[in-house]
Amino acid sequence: MLNLIVIIVLSYLVGAIPTSIILSKKVKGIDIRNFGSGNAGGSNVFRIMGWKYGVLTILLDALKGAVAVILISRLYLGSFPFPNATPFDDFTLVQILAGLSAVIGHIWTVFAGFKGGKGIATALGFLLTLVTVDMLLALAVFFIVVTISRYISLGSLAAAVSIPLIMVVRENIFGVNIQGYHTILPFIITLSLLVIYTHRKNVIRLLNGDESKLSFKKK
Repeated sequence: MLNLIVIIVLSYLVGAIPTSIILSKKVKGIDIRNFGSGNAGGSNVFRIMGWKYGVLTILLDALKGAVAVILISRLYLGSFPFPNATPFDDFTLVQILAGLSAVIGHIWTVFAGFKGGKGIATALGFLLTLVTVDMLLALAVFFIVVTISRYISLGSLAAAVSIPLIMVVRENIFGVNIQGYHTILPFIITLSLLVIYTHRKNVIRLLNGDESKLSFKKK
């Protein structure tokens, strides 16, 4: 039990690293939370510091989720402390918990007053290791929506909604056997709802026509 707690805490702390805040202070001498939407995430870095730093922030945030799943989870030793009723082996279940902890850390970071980003990039890095094909298709949805609308938030919301839908279509219409489908689908839906919740202010701005569009120019 103690071993699992250590993994969850370490994964949370890695996810909680405030990438955008560190980058904005090091590069521009500013706190990204005082500009734009006030969010400590890649999309706000896009708006304020330009696309290069925005992409870098997103990649680093995604790396946090991947590190939790690929590296930190390997600290797991022994057997799972609770009965494992899922179709996954114990280690895969530990990886899922590590990835989720990283996403929670990113959204509610202890290093920035529990006010972090919205979890999209960290969830991306985490889920790419779990449902790779579905995530790649969801990424395509993200880029298509952003290219057409120029709204990063709308692309993020569309991608979050599309992941469980893509899984349902692949499993039930195309007959693809997704490992642990019936267990992982509710988990993916919950994670998608969490991402939508963190974008609730963006939804209001989108409805009111006040959301900022993507620009490739620095402000």
